[in-house]
Amino acid sequence: MILVEVFTVLLFIYLGARIGGIGIGLAGGAGVLVLTLFLGVKAGHVPVDVILIIMSVITAIAAMQVAGGLDWLVDLSEKFLRKHPKRITFYAPIVTYMMTLLAGTGHTAFSTLPVIAEVAKEQGIRPSRPLSISVVASQIAITASPISAALVFFSGLLEPLGVGYLTLLAICIPSTFLACMIGAFTANFIGCELKDDPVYKERLAKGLVKMQGVTKREILPTAKLATAIFVAAIVAVIIYATLISDALHIIENPTLKRNDAIMVFMLTAAAAIVIFTKIDASKISNVSTFKSGMSACICVLGVAWLGDTLVSAHITEIKELSAGVLEQYPWMLAITLFFASMLLYSQGATTVALMPAALAIGVAPLTAIASFAAVSALFVLPTYPTLLAAVEMDDTGSTRIGNLVFNHPFVIPGVVTICSSVAIGFAFGGLIL
Repeated sequence: MILVEVFTVLLFIYLGARIGGIGIGLAGGAGVLVLTLFLGVKAGHVPVDVILIIMSVITAIAAMQVAGGLDWLVDLSEKFLRKHPKRITFYAPIVTYMMTLLAGTGHTAFSTLPVIAEVAKEQGIRPSRPLSISVVASQIAITASPISAALVFFSGLLEPLGVGYLTLLAICIPSTFLACMIGAFTANFIGCELKDDPVYKERLAKGLVKMQGVTKREILPTAKLATAIFVAAIVAVIIYATLISDALHIIENPTLKRNDAIMVFMLTAAAAIVIFTKIDASKISNVSTFKSGMSACICVLGVAWLGDTLVSAHITEIKELSAGVLEQYPWMLAITLFFASMLLYSQGATTVALMPAALAIGVAPLTAIASFAAVSALFVLPTYPTLLAAVEMDDTGSTRIGNLVFNHPFVIPGVVTICSSVAIGFAFGGLIL
């Protein structure tokens, strides 16, 4: 029966991948139905906190977007990249990493990818190099963002084991950032030079390659204020988490738990943006970040629920099978998370589905933290939205998906980045914990 249940889970994940978009979440819900009603498995835990955090954060970001904050940040990013165009392969992932770190969602990369492609093209640099590592950086930064649902949920699992929220950030931020720079160095050597690429030559001869130049954006006068309010909310989250931490004991028995505080601060930030910038609140639900964020909620609901249903039903068998292996080879957890996230399309869903089980079977906190970055292998299958956007925005044809599906320019920089982050995480974690 276990094999039948595992096959059922994989079947519905495959079905969701074929549907695309929020299909992975829809198929996940259908998979829970089959497991529970037809195979007699008890339904697992619904990741309510993760979903509510995503909804709250996305609402604040969408309000900031309506007020022009995202356009202003993209404009700053373009000026930064154009000031250092020759180093685009290193500076582009810094931009997407920082925007994801700030926003808690990798979907902010959508607005910067056209700029990255254009600057690279103007400099005669193969656009696939900065685009590939930029997409990877926007994904792995989720595991370092103070307000990402994946990190907040993971922090909640670690606190009973003596690892606080700030300690987790102190390990994840430097390890993932340094890993992105290693990935950028690797990406700089992938593929031939743009001028030697036969696909680029063919497209250039047909007039399919266009030079757009500097993009002129109309920055709303409310943009800076909206961004300041959003950043202030993030700072408030970090300060509050510090005050209620078990390590400092500044606030004993807080009336507002950290997860609830994130939701409250983000919704308050959205309200403040609406009030002080006088934007039309009805527009918030129509912007791109809000729609992509709500889609992410459906994906996490379906897939994480499906994964938890299977894992919870067989946690005893998983402990018996995995405990000895992970104790002897702790890096195997990173490999498990890597392949799971490749199929689940979500850092949050992968974290919710597997991290509780990993810690329940006795995996050391250091191993779990170092392996955390491996939940970001969303770049392996060429179906993730930011990856597809990068391919579409590169009119030189250098960022292309091969006939073998896996032979695309995102794989090598992504694998190098995750491996580097895991290794650096073990090193940093060993010093801090």
